[in-house]
Amino acid sequence: MEEKQETNISLRSHRAGFVSIIGKPNVGKSTLMNVLVGERMSIITAKAQTTRHRIMGILNGKHEGIPFQLVYSDTPGVIKPSYKLHDSMMTFVKGSLEDADVVLFVAEIGEKAADHEVLPLLQRADAPVILVLNKIDLSNDEQVKAKMEEWDKLIQPAAIVPISALHNANIATLFDAVITRLPFHPPYFDEDELTDKPERFFASEMIREKIFLNYRQEIPYSSEVVITEFKERDDIIVIRAEILVERKSQKGIIIGEKGEMLKKIGIQARQDLEEFFGKKVFLEQHVKVEPDWRSKENKLRQFGYEE
Repeated sequence: MEEKQETNISLRSHRAGFVSIIGKPNVGKSTLMNVLVGERMSIITAKAQTTRHRIMGILNGKHEGIPFQLVYSDTPGVIKPSYKLHDSMMTFVKGSLEDADVVLFVAEIGEKAADHEVLPLLQRADAPVILVLNKIDLSNDEQVKAKMEEWDKLIQPAAIVPISALHNANIATLFDAVITRLPFHPPYFDEDELTDKPERFFASEMIREKIFLNYRQEIPYSSEVVITEFKERDDIIVIRAEILVERKSQKGIIIGEKGEMLKKIGIQARQDLEEFFGKKVFLEQHVKVEPDWRSKENKLRQFGYEE
């Protein structure tokens, strides 16, 4: 009897689990992820479909004296696929739901609950769903209350937490709602691990973010960044990157007149890279045409979109 009691105590000495963040594009999932983890894991721009991968952010700490490990997953926004790339993005979303211990369904105050694109995916989730009503700074208390009632009737979530990820409002309340629903389990990752992604991934994402910020129309969505070299030395990191586009005309736009646009995104990216890695960065960029890469399975596999 004593041995069994000791086992139960040890099993309840640590919480750990996977928390999937899902929602439509541009509802603030990446901003929320970065706030929850306390680090810049996901790129953030005003354009939709910025996140293409499932990005894990790992947070260790203590809550009411009990150690925990939260493994957050930022996922691509839920869309109707138009390319094989979109199919792969939606596969990341479905995969994150399958192993989730808690689901954070992020919705904006202005979104209609009925016929929402995420509803069919929520039916796949066995984990408790916490509805996160984001951007409450853009509405009043009456609107927030009405929207909470609307969602509650439709999906009966385990909890509803209105927040503003941008202004850090109600994040502590959301954290408590997540941590209390996390199972008792040993940690999945070492305590010093911050993410499941390698350094090359974050280098490519920071360059890709600058493309989203500096170009319009189809250019950001037709572009991919591949890190061809990542060498870390004592005083500097040498990074060489290929920016892939689908058409020759897009290559000219990326480079710009006399190379000015390519130089601009290089300067912006290098500043962020140096802040992220904490040392000087030498960044060299080349632009290459890769026709219809978004529809080619072998290319998607090469770029990490297919398993």
